[in-house]
Amino acid sequence: MRVVVIFASALTIAVLGQDAPKLIQASDCSSCHAVDHQVVGPAYNEIAKRYAAQTDAPDKLAAKIRDGGGGMTSHPDLSDAQRTEIAKWILSQTAAAASQAVQTYAYTLKDGTAVQLDFPLFVDAKGPKVTKDVFHGYQLYNSYCYRCHGTDATGGQLGPDLRRSLAAGMKQQGFLSVAMTGRKEQGMPAWAGFLSEQDVVHVYKYVKGRSLELVPSGRPASEQD
Repeated sequence: MRVVVIFASALTIAVLGQDAPKLIQASDCSSCHAVDHQVVGPAYNEIAKRYAAQTDAPDKLAAKIRDGGGGMTSHPDLSDAQRTEIAKWILSQTAAAASQAVQTYAYTLKDGTAVQLDFPLFVDAKGPKVTKDVFHGYQLYNSYCYRCHGTDATGGQLGPDLRRSLAAGMKQQGFLSVAMTGRKEQGMPAWAGFLSEQDVVHVYKYVKGRSLELVPSGRPASEQD
C-alpha cells in the first residue's frame, strides 16, 4: 500500500507540472497577475527575475503563495504540491521580448483638439459603431458599475464620476488596480475573481470614450448591429 501511495503522489506531481497554468487559471491568480505586464501585482516574469539568484526560490515562492502578505491573498486551499508546481512555473517565465511600437488612433474632440489613444474606439475611423471591446465594456458597466457610478458613467450618489477620474489623469493601469482591489474604506468592492483583467480593460475603454465625449450616452451602435 505504501508503494502505491508514493507512486500516486509522483504521478500527481507530474500531472500538476504539466497543468500549472490551468491551476493558476482555476485560482484567483490571474485577477492580479499576468505573464509579462503588471495587473495589480507584478508580472510573473518580474517575479522570476526577482527570485533568479536564490537557490531556494521554489520553496520561498511556494510559501509566499500559501501565506500571502503585502497585499497578496493567501492560498491555504492549495496543496503543497500544487503551490510548488505553480511556483516552479512562475520561476520559469523569462523576460518578455522588447515591446513593439504601439499603434495609436487619432480622434478629434468637440472643441477641435486632437487626442491619441492606444486602442480604437470605433470600427471605422470616425464611427459611429464602437468596437467589440468598447461595446462589451458598455455592457459590463451597465450590468455592474452604474449602480454606484451612475448611468452612462456620469457619476452617482455612491461613486464618483469616472469620466472626471480619467480626465484628471487616471491611466488604464490605475483604473485596473482600483477596480480589481477595490476601496474597502469607501465601500467599493474588489472585482478580482469576478471580472477578469480583460473585462476591466473593456470597461476602461468604454469610460475613456465617454470621458472624451466620443462615445455617446445610451447604448452605442456596435458592429453587431
